[in-house]
Amino acid sequence: MLADLRQRAASWTRVATLAAIAAGASLLGGCGGSSTQVQPRARTAPPLITMFEAEPQLHAEPEPTIRLLRHIGVDVIKAYLSWASIAPDPGVRQPPAGFNAADPASYPAAGWAVYDTIVRDASALGVRVALTVGGPPPLWASGPGAPRGKPHPQWRPSASDFGAFVTAVGRRYSGRYTPPAAVTPLPRVSFWSIWNEPNYGPDLAPQAVDQSTVEVSPMLYRNLLDAAWSSLEATGHGHDTILIGGLAPRGLTVGNVPGNFSGMVPLRFLRALYCVDGSFHELRGAAATARGCPATAAGSRSFRAANPGLFEASGFAAHTYPQGAEPPTHVTPFEPDYADFARIHKLAATIDRLMALYGGHAGLPIYSTEFGYKTDPPYVSGAAPQTAAADINWAEYLSWLDPRVRSFDQYLLIDPPGTALSNFVTGLEFANGTPKPSYAAFEMPIWLPVSTFGSGQRLLVWGDVRPARLARRVFHRAQSVQIQFRGASGTHFETIRTVPLTDPYGYFEIAQAFPGSGTVRLAWRYPHGPRIFSRLVPVARH
Repeated sequence: MLADLRQRAASWTRVATLAAIAAGASLLGGCGGSSTQVQPRARTAPPLITMFEAEPQLHAEPEPTIRLLRHIGVDVIKAYLSWASIAPDPGVRQPPAGFNAADPASYPAAGWAVYDTIVRDASALGVRVALTVGGPPPLWASGPGAPRGKPHPQWRPSASDFGAFVTAVGRRYSGRYTPPAAVTPLPRVSFWSIWNEPNYGPDLAPQAVDQSTVEVSPMLYRNLLDAAWSSLEATGHGHDTILIGGLAPRGLTVGNVPGNFSGMVPLRFLRALYCVDGSFHELRGAAATARGCPATAAGSRSFRAANPGLFEASGFAAHTYPQGAEPPTHVTPFEPDYADFARIHKLAATIDRLMALYGGHAGLPIYSTEFGYKTDPPYVSGAAPQTAAADINWAEYLSWLDPRVRSFDQYLLIDPPGTALSNFVTGLEFANGTPKPSYAAFEMPIWLPVSTFGSGQRLLVWGDVRPARLARRVFHRAQSVQIQFRGASGTHFETIRTVPLTDPYGYFEIAQAFPGSGTVRLAWRYPHGPRIFSRLVPVARH
């Protein structure tokens, strides 16, 4: 696998050198009846950026992995910076004597090494890095009272210790810090996310106490966020992109849950985070105190000033995975507090309502920071690979239409080995390196909202040539994409339209007539490189 990455990276290096010298839910890709009116649209919000998380490959082979992701048009690479992976003596109850948690030089150099390499390589290749700073904490930063048995470092982590750690991270990646033995400063990081899935017990515990009636994890996260926010501001990152949330999309609601270590449904977590009950009434008295909230109206009036991260963040991060093999529009019945892809509108409305209670700004952007489809094979409850590819394109199309959504994310490049049900097999490639249909779907998405038409009618064709954003920047020339068609009885594709790509991110939507039933695809050629194609979308004339 890594050898393959190196081989591909070498070929891309040759391409870059030449550039420098030159200076539905179904496989049909949409369903429904014919449309009598089709009107192409343009995204009215800021650009929809592409984020990607490929942690195993990024750690094993940073430079070729970053080059690969840049090659297929990724704008922002996510890297998870685990507190325990950096901290000294993470498995003991006391930090080492003389340890200064706010000083990056006080941490073992080996812990920083891979992140330094990622940040340097990404900067050299012109790709942004988004650092998620989170747990697990070192054991010496966990709180008292954890259940007996194996260590639970995520148990009531110390906000002050976390703030000191974020200070060290902020200083190291301020653009002004030169590590010992280095001769140049590390590049600046200006994209951050605070903690990972705080509504999920393995990441933050306890989730809830008193027979799961009192939410605790929102209070813990609020404290962690306050400390991290202050640290980023103090180290010169106050005007960076800082995301909060990072919530898991679902949780448990039946029985004594989530308890210590299960998952809390995200909208319940969110209400408790902002100190309101299920009816959006501000908590008072003992109910407020138990959740770390102001117990009186006077305290409530200062809640916004006391928790700036909740109100001044750049956006709210959400892990919007659909449920199993369901299409992205599937709403799970009887679960109003989910926040998966089909519930993004509910998440946005909840955030707006919470902001309004405290005089905050409406319209906080939503960043999808983890998304993908498990496939069958190897996961028996996943989507068929072709269906997953179509659903990924459908989800991106819906994201592009939604002005509130600011990013589209792909979680994992290559499936982890093995077929255990716990594995996240959302990669664009199988574990053996064989590309899934999702690879082409991600590299060059295509979506037809309606795929049947009558005589004289046109269909909307939406797509994105993701690699074109790099080609435009490197080769300094306009890009275009071909819409190709093969008739139902045909044997080869013909180009029926060439579409100029005027959007800097490669998106387009046009109304196109087709000569009859058949198959549609997009075609584009890398400058000095191979020709690539989208997935195939059948269309039918009735």
